[in-house]
Amino acid sequence: MTHDHDLELRPTEAQTEAALNPPPGRNGGDLVVETLAGLGATTVFGLPGQHALGMFDALRRSSLRYVGLRVENNAGFAADAYGRITGEAAPLLLSTGPGALTSLAALQEAASASAPVLAISSQIPTAGLGGGRHGYLHELPDQSASFRGVVKSVHTVRSQSQIPSAIAEAWRSALTAPHGPVWVEIPQDVLLAQTSLPVVTAPDATPEELVPRVELTAVAADLLSRALRPAIIAGGGVVRADASGKLRRLAEKLDAPVVTTFGGKGAFPWEHPLSLQSWLEDRHMTDLLEDADVLLVVGSGLGELSSNYHTFKPRGRVIQIEADLGKLESNHPALGIHADARLALQALLETVSERTDGTAPERVRDVLARIGDRIAGQELSLEQDVLASVRRALPAGSPSFWDMTILAYWAWSAFDPRGANTMHSAQGAGGLGYGFPAALGAAAADPTRPVLAVSGDGGALYSIAELATAKQYGLPVTWLIVDDGGYGILREYMTDAFGEPTATELTRPDYVALAESFGVPGVRTSPETLEADLAKALAAPGPSVVVLPAVLRMFAPTHLG
Repeated sequence: MTHDHDLELRPTEAQTEAALNPPPGRNGGDLVVETLAGLGATTVFGLPGQHALGMFDALRRSSLRYVGLRVENNAGFAADAYGRITGEAAPLLLSTGPGALTSLAALQEAASASAPVLAISSQIPTAGLGGGRHGYLHELPDQSASFRGVVKSVHTVRSQSQIPSAIAEAWRSALTAPHGPVWVEIPQDVLLAQTSLPVVTAPDATPEELVPRVELTAVAADLLSRALRPAIIAGGGVVRADASGKLRRLAEKLDAPVVTTFGGKGAFPWEHPLSLQSWLEDRHMTDLLEDADVLLVVGSGLGELSSNYHTFKPRGRVIQIEADLGKLESNHPALGIHADARLALQALLETVSERTDGTAPERVRDVLARIGDRIAGQELSLEQDVLASVRRALPAGSPSFWDMTILAYWAWSAFDPRGANTMHSAQGAGGLGYGFPAALGAAAADPTRPVLAVSGDGGALYSIAELATAKQYGLPVTWLIVDDGGYGILREYMTDAFGEPTATELTRPDYVALAESFGVPGVRTSPETLEADLAKALAAPGPSVVVLPAVLRMFAPTHLG
């Protein structure tokens, strides 16, 4: 018996001819790049290495654009940002052993921030796998075991025929909510061997949709419709699901104030009458959220930073929409809805009743005024002026990438991102060195707009080699380095805890001269001239460095009461 769908699997004569007569000179690496191109990839990041040369040789014969960085971890950060900006799985090509392991911190950040990165690593030859011969260069006893606790899924290849399916399955995994990094490894001999397999065309790797359960959204809609003081916490899941428009409509329908987490910056308009902005490290904000009789948490696990260091104790009902099953109700009891934020918000929009209480904007203005008064009493005008200068200099549609530095900590709470998916930082895993290489990845994704990277002088030293990458590819990234002579935030933490800091002071280079030695324009600025210098650098083509010598302070914590 013949079914209609069977007929669709029959190749055309042209397809049969192409399959039976593949072009000569191809190897296993060609199967990798052909699969990536067939899945829709256009750009790959990485570094070559001895065992991975088959993949890199195949790039020469492909239409894929290669962006090579100088350190594997930085290549991982660049792929992370490319994935965040485009919503596509960003291929990251790595070599065995040391090259692979050097990417681990970047993959941890991608996992924490749910960034879709498709890491493809070489392996030692198959003869050495599974207890065979030992003593290969770069050999690890079990390379994939080093990544299992970090990435979303691991896919191993042992023959050329497995390559297309393994990469397609990894692609699907990376792009199924929650997004995340995935790991594929392919032995050196499999990559190098000539292949007579047909050219890979268009493998099917459509991500699975994570649809909310109807009975749960019905209960959530009823709770929200009857709430007297509803409030919303919007996390990074809203941004990744491209659901900020639905969030805004739901908030307006419910007359509910919205605070965005540091990972959810831009999920809700900063100047909206219902916007509580992002002042999560403030007791006034914590009090308002605790007072909500129904609290809707969308796309956040309410982790350490989002819960004001776990001092947040909600008194009302909590509804949590979360794509990551492990984060669902992990920190607070809730009506847990395991779903993609976009689909769940749409379900709520269709079922909630409109509330016309009208008091929410007044409560928003009151709490923001209280926070403003508290900050104003701490003599922090330098910090506020610097952040305001950055905001004025950065074009509204330009993305910014922030390292773990004091100005970034300020930006988490106080920076208006002016749109969803425009402000990103390493607050997922909290590793140093993210800002500049991530900005390079974003610029590779969209070179039509300037990109801002912000680092401290300590974090800058992690990724200084990537000035060569920026120059080589002419990427429009302006790198603001706030030079305070060391690890500024650790200096503050240690001084507060122990009375004086240890291991925080750094000898560092002349960053302007160093940038110029790479052929990248550099300028030393001041708080007074920062806005003009930064705006000029952002308007110029290609990369640039702006160095601001300044010692900034954090605002006092208020999670202690």
